Amino acid sequence: MKRKYAICGVSNRCLKMFVGPMVTTFSNQAEIVGLLDIDPRRFEVGKAKYPMLADVPEYGPDDFDSMVEQTKPDVILVTGRDDTHVTYILKALQHGLDVLSEKPMATTGADCQRIIEAERSSKGKVTVAFNYRYTPIHSRIKELVLEGKVGRVTSVDLNWYIDTYHGASYFKRWNRIREHSGGLSIHKSSHHFDLVNWWTGQQPVEVFAFGALNYYGPEGELNPKKEDGRHCSTCEVKPDCHYYMRWSSRGKEIDVKDDHIGAVAASDTQAPYSEYRADACIYDSQINIEDTYSVNVKYNQGALLTYSVNFSLPYEGYRLAINGTKGRIETMEYHSSGRVPFPVPQQTIDYFPLFGSKETIHVVHRQGGHGGGDPTLLEDIFLGPDPKRPYTILSGSTDGAYSVGTGEAVWRSVKENRPIRLDDVLALP
Repeated sequence: MKRKYAICGVSNRCLKMFVGPMVTTFSNQAEIVGLLDIDPRRFEVGKAKYPMLADVPEYGPDDFDSMVEQTKPDVILVTGRDDTHVTYILKALQHGLDVLSEKPMATTGADCQRIIEAERSSKGKVTVAFNYRYTPIHSRIKELVLEGKVGRVTSVDLNWYIDTYHGASYFKRWNRIREHSGGLSIHKSSHHFDLVNWWTGQQPVEVFAFGALNYYGPEGELNPKKEDGRHCSTCEVKPDCHYYMRWSSRGKEIDVKDDHIGAVAASDTQAPYSEYRADACIYDSQINIEDTYSVNVKYNQGALLTYSVNFSLPYEGYRLAINGTKGRIETMEYHSSGRVPFPVPQQTIDYFPLFGSKETIHVVHRQGGHGGGDPTLLEDIFLGPDPKRPYTILSGSTDGAYSVGTGEAVWRSVKENRPIRLDDVLALP
């Protein structure tokens, strides 16, 4: 059955992740009937990229009710800046509509609580697009846990590495303001916390964390000049900026990474996006989030998580170990292999039974974003969950809330220098 979708937030992620497949692969299942955004320029960019959207009505940020009344959607797709998610999710649920939200579902535990309470009294249901669950390696790890390979999960070690290109990008744009993104312990780490919650089948109950702003902001050790308001495209000291020159040269400007909102290049003087640039200086005093975390999480069935993330490293990837009463799972992944400055092996999973010999498990890797996870996620969204899959993978509002709640507990623990219970952030059953 074809369902009608209205989109709130015509972002780069929206166009690439959802609109493209909706107007091609899933055109028999999905119809886009409305576009809502604060910036009319985004409508122009979206319709230029996908001419089949030419006749889709456009709405401003305060026109949600009119959009629903006029276009009569079945689903609201929420893909704008993180802090806008809660507004449109709540409005959709008030209208009894289903919601498909980009992660994070919201930027605070309190807003997640509002969403869950609204969903309880609505006909609509919330789905959160946690595409990392669908990466073949991650799905296979879930299956190994369900098969009992590690027994009862006792601890998880997860260390995430973000390179100087990707990491610096968060500090060039809106993510660098906690009020917009919730900080990187929510905007980015919610992905990681959701994976651990899903792999273990357990819920977080308490968090203690340390964190700091080590690389970016005005006190960054590599800051070539303490001066606010600079932008990469016009900066006079960029030849002295290690982060800029690592990925650029005197003859080639850096291609600013902005997955979620997107931006017309600052040099495009004809029609840049209004009031937004994605090349702000990574050393601005405006930055009020952390770039380094070391975290401990306790779960309701006894598992313990040791987690770290660093947003300024020479390469990108992660190391994972899941320990249990019957064995251990290990894996190492290198992201963005085109930017890794050395050869990298294809990712596999190593399984060590508590008593026995090591087994190396290979998986069939797929094409597509997020390690091949995006296409399979979209199949579940638009075609329905795979009936042959023996476990739940598509995420709901409770999943979204626990991932955000953990992320908020992290930065609050950093600021308050004390353990934070999830009950202090969320009031979930």
